[in-house]
Amino acid sequence: MRRAKFGPALLLLLAASSLWPAVVLLADEPFRPAPGSFPPLEKSHVYRGELVFVDHANRRGSVRVQGSGMFFRNDPHPFALLPCGIVRYHGAPADLRDVPLGTILHVHAFLPPDPQISAVPVLPVDSRKKDANHNRGAGIFPAENHVLLLEDEPSRCLREGKVWKLREVECRNNSGTLLASLETRDAAIGAVEPERLTFDAATRIWRGRECLSVEDLVLEGQWPAGGQQDLGGQAVQLGLTWKPTPDGVFTRFHISDIWLDDAALAQASRRQTETHRAFIRSRWMPARVDAVEYGKFGRATVTATLFGGMDPALYADFQANTAAMMNAVENTLKHTHGAYGAAHMASRGTILAVTQDAGAESLGSSGIQIRFETDLIIEGIRTGRIVRVRPGNWPQVQVPREEYLDDAANPEERFPSPAIFPKY
Repeated sequence: MRRAKFGPALLLLLAASSLWPAVVLLADEPFRPAPGSFPPLEKSHVYRGELVFVDHANRRGSVRVQGSGMFFRNDPHPFALLPCGIVRYHGAPADLRDVPLGTILHVHAFLPPDPQISAVPVLPVDSRKKDANHNRGAGIFPAENHVLLLEDEPSRCLREGKVWKLREVECRNNSGTLLASLETRDAAIGAVEPERLTFDAATRIWRGRECLSVEDLVLEGQWPAGGQQDLGGQAVQLGLTWKPTPDGVFTRFHISDIWLDDAALAQASRRQTETHRAFIRSRWMPARVDAVEYGKFGRATVTATLFGGMDPALYADFQANTAAMMNAVENTLKHTHGAYGAAHMASRGTILAVTQDAGAESLGSSGIQIRFETDLIIEGIRTGRIVRVRPGNWPQVQVPREEYLDDAANPEERFPSPAIFPKY
C-alpha cells in the first residue's frame, strides 16, 4: 500500500469518510507512546472494523479490520485499550461491555507503550503495510493495536459534525438497501459519492421517543412497500454493523439503527450516559499518579490526574475537603492489592484540593488534578502508575472476581497471556 502524503489534520478528516479506498490510513510514522502518557490523537493510526470479540474485564477484544479485499476473509485482529483509552457508543461514554458484537467501530490506536506487558500480541511495526494475501489485501493487522479512542458510527459523526444523507431507498418485504452519503449537514447533495447500505425487518428506526420498524414506515407511506423511492437527502444518523452479503458483494455494511432526528439520538445518548455513570461509580474513577509526597509512618499526599472522556457529573463529585479512597490498578484498570475487591487494601483519606488545568486537557486526560492525603499509602500508588479513586459519596460495592487481582505481581493473574488469541 502506498503511503498517504497528507498532514495529520487531513488524515483525520479523510478517516471520517465512508469511501476510504481500504478504510485504512497511514500516519507518517508509527507512534509508540510512553507508558503512562496521554498520547495525542493526531498521531494515532486510524482504521475501522467489526467488533467480533470482547474480553471486557481486561479491556481488550478483536475487530475484523476492513482492508482492500474480501472482508469476510479477514482474521479478527486483537486490540487492547490504553489505560486512558475511551469507548464511545451512541455519542456517550461507554465500557466495552456496552457495545454489541457486530458493531462497526472506528479505531484510533498506537504501538504498545510497553510491549513486555502487552495484553494482546505484539506485531512487527510494519505489519499494516503487509499484504495478507488470499484476497484480503493490506492493512488488516496493524501493529497499532493499543487504542486511545474506540467509537461507533453515530459517535464519530457527532464528534466530527457529520450526518448521513439518505438519497434513495429500495425496499421489498421490509428489507432492501439505502443509498446514502456521509456529509456535513449543510453540504450540497452530490458533493460526496454515496454508499449503498442494507437494512432488514430487524433494523430499528428511532423518531423522537418512538422506536419504529421498517414496516411502520411503509404503513405511513414514508417508504415504499416495493420498489425505489427518492428520499431527497434526508439527514439522519446511522448505526452500522455487518452481515454476510449475497451476490459476491464482500464489503457492504448493514444498518442496525436509524435516528431520524436529533431528539432520538439525544435520547439514546442519555440512556448510555446513565449506564456509564453507574458503572464508573461502582468501579471508581481511573487516574494517573503525577507525584507522591511521602511523610512519616505511611502518610503521603498524592497528586493525580483524572482520566478524560467521562460525563461531567462524575467529575463534579470530586470536591475539596471530602473523604475518598484510592487503590492501585493494573494497566487493564483491574483493582490490585486485595483479596476481597477494591476497598480491601485501598488507601483512605481526604481530597485536599481539586484543580483544573485547561492546558493539560487531551482526549485521555480531563485536565483535572486532585491532591489526596492518606495516613497509610499502599505500595501500588507510585508516580506514573494508574489508580482508581472513589469519592466518599459513591457507593462502596464489591466488584466481580474477574475485575480485581489477588496477586498483582503474577503476570498470569494480571491477565491471561496474549496466547489466548488464536494465531491464524
